[in-house]
Amino acid sequence: MELSGALSAILALIVLEVILSADNALILGVMVQKLPVHLRRKALFYGILGAYVLRGLALFFASLVIQLWWAQALGAAYLLYIALKHFLKPEEAHAPPPLEVSAAQFWKVVAQVELMDLAFAVDSVLVAVALSDKLWVIYTGVFLGILALRMLASLVVSLLDRYPRFSHLAYLVVGLAGVKLAVGGWDKFAKEVLHRPEIALGLDKEAFSLLILLVLLLGSLWATRVPKTA
Repeated sequence: MELSGALSAILALIVLEVILSADNALILGVMVQKLPVHLRRKALFYGILGAYVLRGLALFFASLVIQLWWAQALGAAYLLYIALKHFLKPEEAHAPPPLEVSAAQFWKVVAQVELMDLAFAVDSVLVAVALSDKLWVIYTGVFLGILALRMLASLVVSLLDRYPRFSHLAYLVVGLAGVKLAVGGWDKFAKEVLHRPEIALGLDKEAFSLLILLVLLLGSLWATRVPKTA
């Protein structure tokens, strides 16, 4: 009975990790798309390794990680920047990826992926700790969830290449994810640093994640629709 309960918790953690971080998968896909095709899977592979290390440390130091409002603030600023750049400067944002990049440019993209994972790790830790108090159950569910997310990120890259209009949807979701991180960071700052919970905005993250999923669903129907030919 105890084993079945642990398996149920692991399954729930995997599902929640994927659902609550659907925007994370899109963001990873958008980030690695700037690399040449032959380097994208390699960047996602290193992203997996880094994510395992970061999530492992985040879970181990859960009581400290949940107070990292500045990590969410940095992540929010970067996401809002790249989303605005896409819509305000299309000539730069829509430029095709180079055929080759230097090692420094490659590792810069990997570092950006890890920064985003640190920002999203805060919410992941909160969900994991709330679902189970057994460390092995938490680690198993979260780590399998990370693997599922990276598989989704690979799918996103393929969609971006096959359906150019999908990039507009991707960057819209990136902007929404930036808003979610910004509000979450502000709420933590108001409560943990200012000690004024009354000025926190109180964002319902689950409801906001469902909104992002709805935008993804409707936007995907639009983005993948084959345009009519004259």
